[in-house]
Amino acid sequence: MTTETAPVLHKQQHKTDLVPALLFILPATIGFVVFFAYPALRGIYYSFTDYSLAGAPNLVGGDNYVQMVNDKTFWNALLVTLEYVVINIGSQTVVALVIAVLMQRLTTSLLIRGVLLLPYLIANVVVAIVWFWMADKTLGIINVGLQAVGIPPQAFFGSAALSIPTIALVNTWRYVGYTALLIFAGLQTIPPQLYEAAAIDGASEVQSFFRVTLPLLRPVLALVMVVSITGSFQIFDTVSVTTRGGPGDATRVIYYYIYQMAFQRSHFGYASAMTVALFIILGIFAYFQLRLMRADQSDLD
Repeated sequence: MTTETAPVLHKQQHKTDLVPALLFILPATIGFVVFFAYPALRGIYYSFTDYSLAGAPNLVGGDNYVQMVNDKTFWNALLVTLEYVVINIGSQTVVALVIAVLMQRLTTSLLIRGVLLLPYLIANVVVAIVWFWMADKTLGIINVGLQAVGIPPQAFFGSAALSIPTIALVNTWRYVGYTALLIFAGLQTIPPQLYEAAAIDGASEVQSFFRVTLPLLRPVLALVMVVSITGSFQIFDTVSVTTRGGPGDATRVIYYYIYQMAFQRSHFGYASAMTVALFIILGIFAYFQLRLMRADQSDLD
């Protein structure tokens, strides 16, 4: 084959591969357009209307956004959601990191990995119902255990002070195994020679963790944090099953407030405006988080 014919053959091969490649991505593209892109664009349009089930939408400009800025319930829901995210992500990330490191150092058993993933495979509604029963103030096994050691029973889901931490820790239990496996996968990319070199230099296990493991795990942690925070802001089902936004507004998270405005009060235009605002907030969170954690850089390079 001459050098003149090589580019021609390359172009022919490229054309031959293009059609099968497009056919393979076509189902995913259709699904994305139908279930994500179109609803998102329609939601943005509805955010500028007074749409409800009573009639056709009428354009109202930025009235919904003005109402949102002046809505104290919206800001309270955002603060409640932020409280949940801080507790959930803080506890989940720390516990998952410890579990992942212990798995790397002590065992690589597939059975243990499977057990860790079991809570993640259970539906959120089922998890919420089971924990709601377990934390019942009168008959719940958690309060029975507390009474056995002399602690009075607590209304975990009925207290304004305890409800959000309780919901956050319930979802930490559900997702911590999945997060730990993601971090564990990142740990496998760190060359063991680096730990051997650190040990030769006299570094302890704790020093190796902070000077070797954490810096090299930064890109993986950045991805895990962005995914976890985005998911945590979308907390809905646990609140809907257990507290329904109460007591008072103590657990009225932003997703539950959007649901109430849309499906209980039929203010779909205003609910769409809050959804657009939440999308922008999450986009800003993700952008600055990735920039601050330098997710596109690795110390292994």
